[in-house]
Amino acid sequence: MAYSDFTLSQFKKSFSIRIDEETDLCADIESLQASEKLKNSLEETTELALAINTEKARSEMIITPILLEIRCRANYPIGLFSGTYFNVYVEKGLNGYCDFIISRSKEQLTINVPVVVIIEPKNENIKGGLGQCAAAMLAAQLFNQQEGNEISKIYGAVTMGDIWKFLKLEQNHIFIDLSNYYIKEIDKILGILSQSVQGDIPGWCSTN
Repeated sequence: MAYSDFTLSQFKKSFSIRIDEETDLCADIESLQASEKLKNSLEETTELALAINTEKARSEMIITPILLEIRCRANYPIGLFSGTYFNVYVEKGLNGYCDFIISRSKEQLTINVPVVVIIEPKNENIKGGLGQCAAAMLAAQLFNQQEGNEISKIYGAVTMGDIWKFLKLEQNHIFIDLSNYYIKEIDKILGILSQSVQGDIPGWCSTN
């Protein structure tokens, strides 16, 4: 078993994690204005990526530029991993491939302090990707505990590029935002991702 094999129902049966649905989990997070570079990039590529309609096209043309913007705007160095195997607890199925991981460490050779996990769902099914994302988030939490990293919250997102749904893992609770955010709300998406990377460090990400 691997991350991609988990449905949300299977995840709940496998782990002692409470699932809470929050209508406005990210409502109070401030938007972060997109740079002209990102806005121009998305204007040029989003329609094409959706027309091609493959995971690869969405990943390269929509998701990656957004995450590179987050990396560029952060005051503190972060690591960005794409298509990386993240094997933490094989016996429990917490292993396999993650589409994207953001680490609160500048090192790129190895994942050291994972704080955000981003999943592209199979068959363009946002809800279907929630179990996979939850499993990868739990793996990140366990990894940080094993490494002695003082990370109190792990964040996640399930996205097809044009639609984003966000999650938060704190202790033994996963909170799922019932709202979806769309690419036309790019400033809000950037704000949520920046806050997710920042975590509990005040003033950690740039808002300029």
